[in-house]
Amino acid sequence: MADGNLVSWIDRQLHEANDSPGRDRLARMRASLVEPLRDVYGLSDKVLTMALSCISLGAPKRMSLWIEVGGSMIAIDTLVHNFLHRTGILHRFDANHTYGLACYRLGGCADIVQAVAEQIDARQFNASFPKTFPRFVQHAIWKYCSQSGLDVCNGNRIEDSRRCENKDCRVRLMCDRVALR
Repeated sequence: MADGNLVSWIDRQLHEANDSPGRDRLARMRASLVEPLRDVYGLSDKVLTMALSCISLGAPKRMSLWIEVGGSMIAIDTLVHNFLHRTGILHRFDANHTYGLACYRLGGCADIVQAVAEQIDARQFNASFPKTFPRFVQHAIWKYCSQSGLDVCNGNRIEDSRRCENKDCRVRLMCDRVALR
């Protein structure tokens, strides 16, 4: 597919998909990278998005298109999906679904994280960040939940069959504390 030159392939895909402006410009560019690779056995959207985002965000500053696309890539894993479920966010967005491909469909978890990112100016956390930085927001949710992060909202801390009882949680006031199962 890339004829032994992944860098040229990514660059070509991004520039071809960046042919016209519009609200869906970033979505087209993300799709130009992810969709051709979906046929590779064992690569899920989550794995592709994580890998391509890391590669793109690590590009030199002169490759601003790569960095823009990498920053817009959202990787939904079970921690992020379950956080959106437990807090009631999926329900509020009328987006209840099980973890998997639906997380990347229209109105799924990735779209919700994108909508949240559009409401947050990421430059307040780091002046070098773009204003809208969905990958940063997704990573912040993951870090809040992960055992190697803050270890707050996950199956290790919350019994999945009951509502969360963590009274010290930072998002408690806006959380619906929905049981996962």
